[in-house]
Amino acid sequence: MTEETTQDPQSTAEATSESVDTQAERIAQLESDLEAAKNEVLYAKADTQNVRRRLEKDIADARAYASTSFARDMLSVADNLARALDAIPAELREDDKLKSLVAGIEATGRELEKVFGLHGITKVAAQGMPLDPNQHQAMMEVPHDAEPGTVIQVLQHGYTIKDRLLRPAMVTVAKKPD
Repeated sequence: MTEETTQDPQSTAEATSESVDTQAERIAQLESDLEAAKNEVLYAKADTQNVRRRLEKDIADARAYASTSFARDMLSVADNLARALDAIPAELREDDKLKSLVAGIEATGRELEKVFGLHGITKVAAQGMPLDPNQHQAMMEVPHDAEPGTVIQVLQHGYTIKDRLLRPAMVTVAKKPD
């Protein structure tokens, strides 16, 4: 018999036992690695889903608010149109020569308000309301009988587009009479 074939049965059992122990350790390590890989995949999926949701929201916001700059520019047109109407004295409004001009300017103002409405642009409520610094810009305080902090005059209308402020209303606010 050669030396290779004549091994001690106890050393063979120890070698087998060590082999089983290392295999069990190896299996445990592989199971641990598999669990870590599963967790990483789940985190990556969740992160991808969050990025997709954020991008979808950004796209929706871009669509909803794309016209913001243009709308701000159009507000000055609406303001000038309103000033033009306010500047026409009552006696000239009744003049037959100017009646159609006034009617045309008023129709243009109504059409502009309608188009604003179609695009989600609305006036900020101000007159008689408590001052809201998120929607109103107080230009001056005037002694008045109204509750202090109440808007008593709108100097320039404010507007929102959807749920965002486009321009604050410039207002005069009541304060306690002296």
